[in-house]
Amino acid sequence: MKYTRLIIGITAILVTLWVIIGEQMTAASANAVVNAPVVTLRSPIAGDLELQSHALGARLSQNELLAAVTNTRVDTVRLADLQLELDRLDAGTNRMQAQIAALSRDRDALAQRTEVFTKARLAELEAKLTEAQVRQQLLQAGDAGAGATALADAVTAEESRRPGAPTTSALALSHARERVQTLLAARDALREGVFLGDGYNDAPFSEQRRIQLDAQIAELGLTRTEVGLQRAALERRIARARQTQGMEARSELRAPGANMLYWETLQADAVTVQRGDPILRVVDCGQSIITLSVTERVFNTLRVGQDASFRFSGQSKLYPATVGRLAGSGARTVYQNLAIAPSEKHLERYDVSLLVPELNTDTELGCAIGRTGRAFFDGRPLDLFRGWFG
Repeated sequence: MKYTRLIIGITAILVTLWVIIGEQMTAASANAVVNAPVVTLRSPIAGDLELQSHALGARLSQNELLAAVTNTRVDTVRLADLQLELDRLDAGTNRMQAQIAALSRDRDALAQRTEVFTKARLAELEAKLTEAQVRQQLLQAGDAGAGATALADAVTAEESRRPGAPTTSALALSHARERVQTLLAARDALREGVFLGDGYNDAPFSEQRRIQLDAQIAELGLTRTEVGLQRAALERRIARARQTQGMEARSELRAPGANMLYWETLQADAVTVQRGDPILRVVDCGQSIITLSVTERVFNTLRVGQDASFRFSGQSKLYPATVGRLAGSGARTVYQNLAIAPSEKHLERYDVSLLVPELNTDTELGCAIGRTGRAFFDGRPLDLFRGWFG
């Protein structure tokens, strides 16, 4: 019984020492802080700044208006030049429309004249053809009267004779037949719209002029179509110029995403800012990470992707984590775009970043930027009991 008590006491002492030493020797961080990247919103244009009323640390919704920049001195020369060019195209189009209308009226009048001339010419040819056919019939009938002799004598001029013509009567009959055939050809051609006669080619002056006007109207129509295409292209340029002018006249700064915090104001309200000036900063809580520092001995045992755990100060719940970045000593530059800057004591140790997905999905936890805790990289003797009392 005496030795049993002694063995139990020694075992209890050894277990206690194992727990104390194991808890103290576990690879852990001295300090760990929930951090997140900071987004700096800059002015896209130059103008007067108008800030919206937001408290520092306020939670923002996506596309929530944060500030507006108004430029009352926006350049309108480019848009005015394009509008002037459009007005000139419209004036040219109206002039061509008037020309086409005037030429169309002249063409219609000439077409009417051509139609009247064609009817009159056809009637004239019909009359001449009838007379020529009668003369041919008289000559073919061989009328020996005085009329036939006079008819024969009428075509005995030297200029009407052909070489080798047998007699004057035969010449007259041949001339009559030629006259009939000529008039038939002229009449048939006229019915097809071709004019045969002396003093013109295949159409009278009115018809030739009408054809010229048709060509001018067609050319003006092609030019009008070309101007229409140019106008459509110019309207697209004007639309882009108006859009650009609108963007240069007023620009709004909105929250780029959900789950963000209003972090810092970099400009005073109602001041004049230039293009590219920083206006304000917001924190993206959806990209939260854990930044911490460890000793050199612990740092040299870590690797990217290694499993770890994180616990908030004053709580027992452990959040699974993985090692995301090993920045090492003097890691001041990696904190330039993070919300929480490192302390001087932190920079004296070796910087490590942990990725904790549950921090970004836990709705009850919210945006825990700035909250502190500890990170662990090895198992500890009391982890089993911590799980029981979770």
